[in-house]
Amino acid sequence: MTTEKGGPLAGLRVLELAGLGPAPHAAMVLADLGADVVRVDRPRGRALELGNPGDADAVLRGRRPVPVDLKEPEGRALVLDLAERADVMIEGLRPGVVERLGVGPQECPARNPRLVFGRITTHREPDVRAGHSAPR
Repeated sequence: MTTEKGGPLAGLRVLELAGLGPAPHAAMVLADLGADVVRVDRPRGRALELGNPGDADAVLRGRRPVPVDLKEPEGRALVLDLAERADVMIEGLRPGVVERLGVGPQECPARNPRLVFGRITTHREPDVRAGHSAPR
């Protein structure tokens, strides 16, 4: 994962696990600032269904999509390989999903101790009482 882009984050390698909410936006901003962002998408994925195909480019701009089936051993191995070469990994999936798939905050940093693993979610996690995902 190398970058030809300039900007304050040029040379930073980011791995994004595609999801909804703030994580894709954060990845877009990192890419806008020069980071090399690889976005792991579902193979037959949920392409952004915005009606106008040009709209998807605006939302997904600056990132290289890689289709991966995380439910297959080969897909998990690919994500772990990508994490080994990344500086930052961000995900915004439902709580417990990346752990269940074997690509969570235990497995990825074990392959790359310098990896910063960021979890950005709007889903309430058990026993979390801060932010907009606080219990009602």
